[in-house]
Amino acid sequence: MQFPVEHLYAVVMAGGAGGLMLWPYSRKKIPKQFVDVFGSGTMIESAITCVSGLVLPENIYVVTNVQGEMMMRRSLPWFPSENILVEPVARDTAPCIALATAYISKKDPEAVMITVPSDLLVLDKRLFGEILNTGVAVAQDRKSIVTIGVTPDHPEPEYGYIQIDKLQAAEDSLQESTVPMFTVRAFAEKPDIKTAQEFIDSGDFYWNSGVLIWHIDAIRREFERSMPDLYKDLQSIYDAIGTERERAVIEDVYSWLHPVSIAYGVMENAESVCMLAGKFGWTDLGCWDDVLKIDGKDTGASEEADFNMVQVDTANNFVKKSGKKAVAIVGLEDIIVIDTEDALLICRKGHSQDVKKVVDILRREGLEDYL
Repeated sequence: MQFPVEHLYAVVMAGGAGGLMLWPYSRKKIPKQFVDVFGSGTMIESAITCVSGLVLPENIYVVTNVQGEMMMRRSLPWFPSENILVEPVARDTAPCIALATAYISKKDPEAVMITVPSDLLVLDKRLFGEILNTGVAVAQDRKSIVTIGVTPDHPEPEYGYIQIDKLQAAEDSLQESTVPMFTVRAFAEKPDIKTAQEFIDSGDFYWNSGVLIWHIDAIRREFERSMPDLYKDLQSIYDAIGTERERAVIEDVYSWLHPVSIAYGVMENAESVCMLAGKFGWTDLGCWDDVLKIDGKDTGASEEADFNMVQVDTANNFVKKSGKKAVAIVGLEDIIVIDTEDALLICRKGHSQDVKKVVDILRREGLEDYL
C-alpha cells in the first residue's frame, strides 16, 4: 500500500549541542550538525537529503535551539523558516519530539512522522529509502512505533543497541518488501566493550540508528501513557499554536521541563514497538576515527591531492586542515591531524575517542575560547 505523501512528515532533531567529539572542527558556536566534515555539505543537510526523496519539502521540519535557528537561516537559506521549530533550551529528544508532534498534529491529524537525528549519515540511500517506505506502511497499518536497527559488524561501545525478540510476518500490504521486521525486546545504551561483544555474539542485537517512525496517534498515545506530564505540556502547546500566546506558552513549558530521552521516556515502555533491520552504510560520527571509516570511500577529498600537504616517509595518516597553511609530516604513521585556524589536534588512530578528555582539560583550565 502506498501511503499518501501529503500525510507524510519528517522531523530532523537538531536541538542538542552536538558535542565536541569532532573538536577542533565542532565547537560550541558550531555544533557538529552544522559542520561540513567531508566537504560535501553539513551533517544536517545530509539528514534532510536522506528524507527529501520521500517527504514533500513543505512537510520537513527541523527542531533546534535559538543558536541553531540562526545557523539554519545562514547556512540553509532555502529551508522554509516556518518549518524551523525553536526550543528555548535543549531538553533532550522526548520534549523535542513532543514539540514537533504538537505542530504536526495541529496541521494534519492523519500524519505519519519520520524522526531522524541531525547527524544522520547514510551511504546506501536506496536501501534506506526502502526501509523508510516499509516503516511508514507498518506505522500506518499497525498504528505502532517503528524503529530502525542497523546490522552490526563489530562491537561498538559508543552506540545504543536494540534487542530483538522474534521475526514478524508482514501484512499483505508489505509482501513485496524484503526488509526483515522484528518485535523489540529491549533497548540498551552504550555498553562496555565486553558487553558489546556479548551483544554481537548473541545475534539478537542491532545498533540503534535513532530513526523512528510513527502515526501521530501512536506517539500521542504513548506520551499520554508513559509521560503524562509531558503530554499535558504538549497539549498546552497544541492549544496555543496560531494564537498570540504561542511563543509565551512554549517558553513557559520549557522553563520547567527536565531533560528526558525518547528512548528512556517512551520507547522502553511502549506497548507496541517493532524494528526494521538493514545494513545501509550507517554510522554515528562520534569521533574522528568514525570519519576515517567513511572518508575516502564515498565522500571527502583525498589529502594526497592537496598541494599544501607534504608527507615524507609516512604511512596511513589522515590529515584534515582548513585554510592555506602548509602541513608537513615526516616519519610518522597511523596518526590523525586536524588543523584549524586556532587549534591543532594530533592523535594516533584508534584514540580519537579521548578528544573528550582534551575538551574537559581545556574547560577545566579556563580555555573556553578554544571550545
